[in-house]
Amino acid sequence: MGWGNLFFSMLISFSVALITYNILISANAPLKQELPGPSSPTSFSSLSIDPIIKMPLERSRRYGSGKKRLFHTAVTASDSVYNTWQCRVMYYWFKKFQNGPNSEMGGYTRILHSGKPDQFMDEIPTFVAQPLPSGMDQGYIVLNRPWAFVQWLQQANIKEDYILMAEPDHIIVKPIPNLSKDGLGAAFPFFYIEPKKYESVLRKYFPEDKGPITNIDPIGNSPVIIGKESLKKIAPTWMNVSLAMKKDPETDKAFGWVLEMYGYAVSSAIHGVGNILFKDFMLQPPWDTEIGKKFIIHYTYGCDYDMQGKLTYGKIGEWRFDKRSYESVAPPKNLPMPPPGVPESVVTLVKMVNEATANIPNWGS
Repeated sequence: MGWGNLFFSMLISFSVALITYNILISANAPLKQELPGPSSPTSFSSLSIDPIIKMPLERSRRYGSGKKRLFHTAVTASDSVYNTWQCRVMYYWFKKFQNGPNSEMGGYTRILHSGKPDQFMDEIPTFVAQPLPSGMDQGYIVLNRPWAFVQWLQQANIKEDYILMAEPDHIIVKPIPNLSKDGLGAAFPFFYIEPKKYESVLRKYFPEDKGPITNIDPIGNSPVIIGKESLKKIAPTWMNVSLAMKKDPETDKAFGWVLEMYGYAVSSAIHGVGNILFKDFMLQPPWDTEIGKKFIIHYTYGCDYDMQGKLTYGKIGEWRFDKRSYESVAPPKNLPMPPPGVPESVVTLVKMVNEATANIPNWGS
């Protein structure tokens, strides 16, 4: 046992040293080193693309092919109360839809980057990752995400050939097929990720010899379905680019809380991995009002309404659901339902949270 602990300590020490070295290199020079992975832009031209959502039109043929292309759902989280209750709700709904019609959902892992097990290891399949060394995240805890993925991809036995990167505040609303295709990832496009607008900043990490700035997709790392081997190439670059971005004052100021999302988008482009921009991947209440064909509810925004069902965004409503109300304590069972007139997306969100909390054992523990 002593030799095992010594080996593990040496491994972590080596990893920390390697990260530190890469930060120093990345922060002081453009990332011009050659990186593995395809870089030919011609791979996009051979696909038939829907101009609205950039989804290959032949995707529907796959459903009758018989052989499933399973993906493994991976969610990074801290051991905070806030992240934990969200993960419990998410995993409840993952299990409900895992074996549904058209599902290609394989296994599930919560990647816990606290460095130690917690009390929910038996409830949620969990891989314990080490956090970044103290102070390295500079108060931006999200930087632990790419480092956690690097560890998981290197150490875990992942049976599936594809990965869905998701987040604790995602609720799956229907079975998810594998939306990726022909070496492309499938990703949700975010309106606030604007590579063209920030070209001068991004060229520090994506130099002109890598191609036009439009090669950087307007995405974060989640939700994304991607080939496992592609992600293994991207993840270390994602980690180093994100750390270098945080270390650079100009980049840090430009990107703020979405910095790590830009880090992933840049790293995917560096490795020549393009993405199908799939708008129906998820919805975000209260702005998206209907479930429609979407697969995931992302409840990142607060939902505030008066008792007539009118949105009062920016002002605390007479009725509200905001995940930030439950940062230090899990939401109680049987949350009050919204008043009449509130959109389907918000009603569905509260119903799904209530069903999960009613059925998860020892809720509130």
